[in-house]
Amino acid sequence: MWSDAAHCFDAWCAGDSGALDDLVAVMTPVLWHVVRSYRLAEDAAEDVIQTTWLALVRRRDAIADSGAIGGWLTTTARREAWRVGKAGTKAMPVEDDELAVRLPQQRSAEMSAVEIDERTRLWEAVDSLPERCQRLLRIVAFENRPDYAKLAVDLDMPVGSIGPTRGRCLAKLRVALMQTGAVG
Repeated sequence: MWSDAAHCFDAWCAGDSGALDDLVAVMTPVLWHVVRSYRLAEDAAEDVIQTTWLALVRRRDAIADSGAIGGWLTTTARREAWRVGKAGTKAMPVEDDELAVRLPQQRSAEMSAVEIDERTRLWEAVDSLPERCQRLLRIVAFENRPDYAKLAVDLDMPVGSIGPTRGRCLAKLRVALMQTGAVG
């Protein structure tokens, strides 16, 4: 069997494409025996054998001794079967409901895009307001409880007019957002 495999391999390397079919016929039963010893499911074993043949096709130039082809194929099949078997033991099917509670909550890509669009429209609308409104709304937006006394000094306006000015600026912002179609 090993000499037949070596002969088929030599013929294939010499350009006889049919010799590869002969090599497959000689070595596939041996590869099945090797792979099945790893107790893989039939479909996984088929994949391992296909991967082994694919590896041969890709690396045939790296095999210098045709007498070693049988050993090369069985070793490649053994390593791939071990890898597939090891990977297969880690995977356990889980119901979607059980998995959902363990996954981090994430927004969908669509939701993120909508939020970015809304945020962009909001700040473009803010940028279209008069400078005084822009400054006031930015401070109010980013400070939890702004100090009105400090704010009055920063904006050069009386403390008592900050609230009404903020209301007028928010009304202007609402109009600006309605004009862009961001608010209906």
